[in-house]
Amino acid sequence: MSLTQIFKPAAHKNPLPDRQIDPAYKKLRLQVFMGIFIGYAGYYLVRKNFSMVMPDLIAQGYTKTDLGIALSAISIAYGISKFVMGTVSDRSNARTFLSIGLVLSAFTMIAMGVFPFATGSIAAMFALLFINGWFQGMGWPPCGRVVVHWFSLTERGTKMSIWNVAHNVGGGLMAPIAIAGLAVFGTWQGKLYFPGIIALFVALITYLLVRDTPQSCGLPPIEKYKDTYTKDYNESHEKELSTRQILLDYVLVNRLIWYIAFANAFIYLVRYGVLDWAPTYLKEAKGFTLNETGWAYFLYEWAGIPGTLLCGWLSDKIFNGRRAPATIIYMVLVTIAVFVYWKNPAGNPLVDNIALIAIGFLIYGPVMLIGVHALDLVPKKAAGTAAGLTGLFGYLGGAVFANAAMGYVVDKWGWDGGFMVLIASCFLAVFFTALTWKKEQTISIHS
Repeated sequence: MSLTQIFKPAAHKNPLPDRQIDPAYKKLRLQVFMGIFIGYAGYYLVRKNFSMVMPDLIAQGYTKTDLGIALSAISIAYGISKFVMGTVSDRSNARTFLSIGLVLSAFTMIAMGVFPFATGSIAAMFALLFINGWFQGMGWPPCGRVVVHWFSLTERGTKMSIWNVAHNVGGGLMAPIAIAGLAVFGTWQGKLYFPGIIALFVALITYLLVRDTPQSCGLPPIEKYKDTYTKDYNESHEKELSTRQILLDYVLVNRLIWYIAFANAFIYLVRYGVLDWAPTYLKEAKGFTLNETGWAYFLYEWAGIPGTLLCGWLSDKIFNGRRAPATIIYMVLVTIAVFVYWKNPAGNPLVDNIALIAIGFLIYGPVMLIGVHALDLVPKKAAGTAAGLTGLFGYLGGAVFANAAMGYVVDKWGWDGGFMVLIASCFLAVFFTALTWKKEQTISIHS
């Protein structure tokens, strides 16, 4: 059986009687949303658990540099896969695609814990983490496909902001599950394969809950059910597209997608430039203790949850489904917070913490909203590819630059040089997002 057959989009079923449509739609919208939330949280159980065994590997003689090289494989593979597998997901059954990706990622981490050769060399670890990163790239695109098929334009910002919390839930649960693996199995490898075992059960739950499209359940398209249509919507948006059509007719030729892809690169640069270097910066420039930097790091991450939810709500309810205004407002405020974080003199830890919390509160909204923006700018059948292209720029452009180039800039020009890069990135993110403003104004909802 070929991949095309395995991932083939679900066939349309005969339409349900009119009296059954509303109750079925309400039930299934909640069900599929729970499915993609639980499923994506499951991906995070096996994305970062390698970090939990790094101290054990250091004790065996590996250096931090060695393990850093191995760990980079996940981000490299994920950035590429999110785009490549996004093109596949657009022609696939989201239910199958999301579940199989999680199963493959789980088995990769189980293998890494079970087989001694898997952690016997940096090359083996890099290869397996690269494979895992590739399978991880199968998580976001099918979730995007589900959202655009089951929720209308003026709901997506709110729904995606809630769904985005799944990565905090999964990431937060990963550590205690990994520790439980150590306790249950009595070996550090349990921190790798026990989360993988749990992820397999999560994949099963995901498969039971998710449905591909409303039409595959005998329901009308979301536009007809909600009686809301964008100006450019037509029946062709319900037809499956070939990879060539997706890339050449809707994504690669769409300059608006390129604008937000560049914006995403700079948003990710700010996100990881602040996050990854916060412990070092706070210790060297602000005199924080290890305990103080740990709490600052924690608050930065968790402040992103309410900030993301508010950003999605603003884009839907205040700006009527437009993403650029909310993104720009948030990034202007990020610029101010980064400036305060930079210029606040050492010895004022409260101000540093408030600035860092503000950055965390604000930056994750645009991170989420760029993905929604990409979904809005193309027909539903090209959504995964469009979001994948923005993700490719975010990870291979912004994240890699934040990790590698920021270190070089700080070594050569000090922290002032690093913060100049971050401030410039904020301005460029606003600039590229603003280039989509006029196009968004042509989108109107009518009923």
